[in-house]
Amino acid sequence: MIKQNFKKINDYVWEIPKSFRHDMRVPARIYTSETIWEGIEEKSLEQLVNMATLPGIQKYAMAMPDAHMGYGFLIGGVAAMDYKKGVISPGGIGFDINCGIRVLRSDVDFSSIKSHLPQLADELYRSIPSGVGRGGKVKLDQKSMNKVLTQGVKQVVSQGYGIEDDIKHCEAYGSLESADSSKVSDRAKTRGRDQLGTLGSGNHFSEVQKVDTIFSTEIAEKFGLREGQIVIMIHTGSRGLGHQVCTDWVRTFNQKLPEWGIKLPDRELACAPINTPEAQGYLGAMSAAANFAWSNRQLITHLVRQAWKRIIPASLGHDLKLIYDVAHNMGKIEEYEINGKRIKVIVHRKGATRAFPPGNPELAEDYQKTGQPVLIPGSMGTASYILAGTESGEEAFFSSCHGAGRTMSRRAAKRAVRGSDLIKELAKKGIIVKCRSWAGVAEEAPLAYKDVDQVVDVVHNAGLAQKVVRLVPLAVIKGE
Repeated sequence: MIKQNFKKINDYVWEIPKSFRHDMRVPARIYTSETIWEGIEEKSLEQLVNMATLPGIQKYAMAMPDAHMGYGFLIGGVAAMDYKKGVISPGGIGFDINCGIRVLRSDVDFSSIKSHLPQLADELYRSIPSGVGRGGKVKLDQKSMNKVLTQGVKQVVSQGYGIEDDIKHCEAYGSLESADSSKVSDRAKTRGRDQLGTLGSGNHFSEVQKVDTIFSTEIAEKFGLREGQIVIMIHTGSRGLGHQVCTDWVRTFNQKLPEWGIKLPDRELACAPINTPEAQGYLGAMSAAANFAWSNRQLITHLVRQAWKRIIPASLGHDLKLIYDVAHNMGKIEEYEINGKRIKVIVHRKGATRAFPPGNPELAEDYQKTGQPVLIPGSMGTASYILAGTESGEEAFFSSCHGAGRTMSRRAAKRAVRGSDLIKELAKKGIIVKCRSWAGVAEEAPLAYKDVDQVVDVVHNAGLAQKVVRLVPLAVIKGE
């Protein structure tokens, strides 16, 4: 699995034909550049080819420019399966179901908030629980848990943790109708019982940022953004509940593969024919976990708004409005024209972000002319981006990258970087970092990731989404 196996389609797309291996059903494509190619692992390319063997896959198996090795699918993988004849694969969606991003915009410029930034960082750090297994103040009983799993953000907002405007600015309005709380195991529910409103660990964070560069003035204005403006980005997912849902159903699928007559090049691709009770059970549980993740980010939003009001003078402005919330570990039922026919598919996006174009009926009214806000975080201490979906993105089932993409394992990063030194280095750049663990900082060091500017340039130049604004960090509250 080397670059020479791929045919260059254009400067940003390479393809390996389905004739490359006897079990491939479609070609495999990767969106990248000559520069990014150098850091792509051979194992992740093998995973891309393995994706192309799944029953019912349509058009291509695809990798975004932030692609790197994952479980089953590579991270940054996109695949659409025929909803009648295809399969659903938990490894194509991920363990952290609906890990995603939301961005809140303030009415305040950096010059106005600069003196308050250290106190704001401290208050956010105190207010938002983070860490492996760490719970928050909200404890869900069985009835409340089932409501969250079934209704998502709507349920959380109804309890006073947000406003109606938040709902319409979430992907799928913060709730998948296919959710079935009865398909989520008791163990998963127990793991999630106290995890609403918590960041968790790994690369999850809450970050105070400012708008650094504007690429499209017209769209930026529609998103309510201007140069120097303060925004807050939140990155987390479904926590232990989502991880347990994936674990439970991978085990179930693996036990049934012989009965279904499915042979896979990698057991991590465990899947089920979409018309089986098992596939529908996983779809219901995955959707419920997605609703839990949206609710988690909504509750964190409530905590952020409270912290903001405690630190920022009312005279500067207390409104924090949700620009958008989008998932990057999800299976979504969508329709596309393929080979001249309109068909229903389930699009697996694992470490990939939905990027719907202008006019898509799923978008809120204020984004009908701009396209969907596409939220791309960088690595700790580097830039993040907001893009907008484009019509030309249909070739990739309206999908984009989800971040910079790792080039180094967490273990290797901890060997290469001292967390205390990194915090000092970032402080010299004016970036405040709050984290309880030096190791947690080290494993997310910028050197462990690709250059997010280069990755986003590929997305922009390939026509998957267009750049709107670049954001730079001011204060990072890190999951541990």
